[in-house]
Amino acid sequence: MSRSFSKTEPTKAMATVEVILKEKIEGLGAEADVVKVKRGFARNFLLPQDRAYEATKSNLRHVTRLQEVRARREAEELANAENAATKLRKLRLSTELSLGQGGKAFGSVTTADIAALIAEKGRLTIDRHQILLDAPIKTLGSFEIPVKLHPSVEASVTVRVVAADSDENGEGAKAEAGDE
Repeated sequence: MSRSFSKTEPTKAMATVEVILKEKIEGLGAEADVVKVKRGFARNFLLPQDRAYEATKSNLRHVTRLQEVRARREAEELANAENAATKLRKLRLSTELSLGQGGKAFGSVTTADIAALIAEKGRLTIDRHQILLDAPIKTLGSFEIPVKLHPSVEASVTVRVVAADSDENGEGAKAEAGDE
């Protein structure tokens, strides 16, 4: 029972291996997925960090149990995301932005600022990367900001940006008048 291989065939066959993921890995898959990865990636990263199993016959039998765990986790994540979306839609946030002469803004409102406002007012923990803001807000007004809570759940939150207290500007005007 001899098999003949060309010189390039063994290296192709040995370049990748199949592994069963134990957890969700961005860009690769979720738990219970059987994926092909480069041998070095599996040997040096996935297996030592206990993020995957080798895809042997005995391990492939346990995939159904992992898929059940994954289904339960995904259902729970979806329910949590829908609850958070309901809360976010009702939430009205307001923040202040300092303005200089001529209405030029000092600073901006970023995704981190919005995430902090949501945590403070809505008592929800949202990662700043979930907030879909193209560019920081540098103008006054009311903005509808989309938030991606789950791959299938997106909500929007209203953020109103107002000018910072005019008392600071008034005090500066009084100080200038007093110097004259």
